[in-house]
Amino acid sequence: YLLLCLLATMTSTSMATVTFQCPSSSSATASSSEPPPADLMLQAEITDLVKPTKPILTGVGFLDHMLDQLNSHAQIGVSLSITETGDETTTTTTAPSAEIALHHNRNRLAADRSQAQIFAQVATTLGTQLHGIMEEKNVLPGASSFFGCPLDEALVLVTLERCCNDDSPQAGELTHYNLQPYGHFPPQGRTHLGQMELQPLQDSFWQNVARHAQLKIAFYKIRGENAHHIVEAAFKAFSRSLRNLIDGINTTASGDDDSHSKMAQLYGPSSANVQASVALERRSAVSRKTRETNIDTTLLLDNGTAGTQVSMGLKGMDDFWTLVSQEARVSLQVSCHGDLWIDEHHTSEDVAIALGQVWNQALGTKAGLNRMWCWTVTQGTAHVRVILDLSNRPMLTHNLPLRQHGKEHLEDVPVEMLEHVLDSFVVNARMTLHVVVQDSQNYSDSDGADGATGNATLEDAWKGMAIALGRAMRYAILVDQRRAGATASSKGTLSV
Repeated sequence: YLLLCLLATMTSTSMATVTFQCPSSSSATASSSEPPPADLMLQAEITDLVKPTKPILTGVGFLDHMLDQLNSHAQIGVSLSITETGDETTTTTTAPSAEIALHHNRNRLAADRSQAQIFAQVATTLGTQLHGIMEEKNVLPGASSFFGCPLDEALVLVTLERCCNDDSPQAGELTHYNLQPYGHFPPQGRTHLGQMELQPLQDSFWQNVARHAQLKIAFYKIRGENAHHIVEAAFKAFSRSLRNLIDGINTTASGDDDSHSKMAQLYGPSSANVQASVALERRSAVSRKTRETNIDTTLLLDNGTAGTQVSMGLKGMDDFWTLVSQEARVSLQVSCHGDLWIDEHHTSEDVAIALGQVWNQALGTKAGLNRMWCWTVTQGTAHVRVILDLSNRPMLTHNLPLRQHGKEHLEDVPVEMLEHVLDSFVVNARMTLHVVVQDSQNYSDSDGADGATGNATLEDAWKGMAIALGRAMRYAILVDQRRAGATASSKGTLSV
């Protein structure tokens, strides 16, 4: 049950080979006459900003899928395989035929070996090499980052903090983990995803990643009823937060890319990524004419140089979409002549539909973009987080205090229309959007589920959301040249 003999540790090329004993999952009842299972060999190559040269083949299929999130979302190339020592498949680094054989048996170790032991060794190797990457990138002790992953059926937030570099594995720790239950069906949660056991994730996997990467890691499940998406959201949020930590970006910090040097270098107005984004000349126009409304919209993803003008006849909506556009640094023109003599419904809804359509068309395939982003704003009484994903899987989830204060209107817009406006925009923009509102005086990362808004007023929550939504969109739509035009997805595409 103990990890054995490091045959080769990390090198400057971030390669590792480890041999370890991994008992049979049924070893406690196995006959003493049965030969012990062969030792396992783990071979890994983990490199920052380099595409993986070989696949991930741990012998537990769902774990492979989760580790692949590091490739897509942390932009850390992970090649990793586990084979039995003495088996011809240990030559997977040089023999394509053996690699193909492993591909056809992706769960070859799931049933017969201790998954907890496999998880622990994979996590130890991964954490050790991530520690080396952070040392090389000069990520200083005390540096921190945050990211949330907004899947359509789950929201998980992850915070990371670099520990003191005292070469002690105990410096890193898993400080918070509330992902259980893994789903609500059955009520106590699922025990497996595919053939992967869920019980070892906390202590065997994430605790070892934290210790050996020398990170303080905290997972906060804010929403989620689907086990697959809860676990996937956790791995994606960790990967995105890790990328931000290495890049020196903290989306919980005040200010913007003009006042933070690392943000300015990567995503400021004069950065290469912004210039590459503007050079794409992404633009779109949508006209929508019915018996109820006559709408013309034009959107330019030009870093806001052409300016924004919104004229709907509803000051509350004019101000909202103008603020979102300005924070997103895009240029937007909206003209709507609606049947306001009836009421505000058709004008509010139809403009949101047209704006969602014009955004979706302007973004195209979304290849090479950041795709996901999150931003946090404190606006008066409200602490607001917006977490969005240009996913092509539209879903809106929020806890805006619409009913909390008994209002009929927000400025000249009926309160009952606010959710409808957001939902119409999200569905037609084909994005996943989570809004988490908390009382600005009493917020914590572990709160934020529906109803936990405290004393946050609707006015502050709505304005804070507009700012955070625009800011999150600003960075989600930007090109990251390091992706070299590849889509930020383990599927390889968002178009199907």
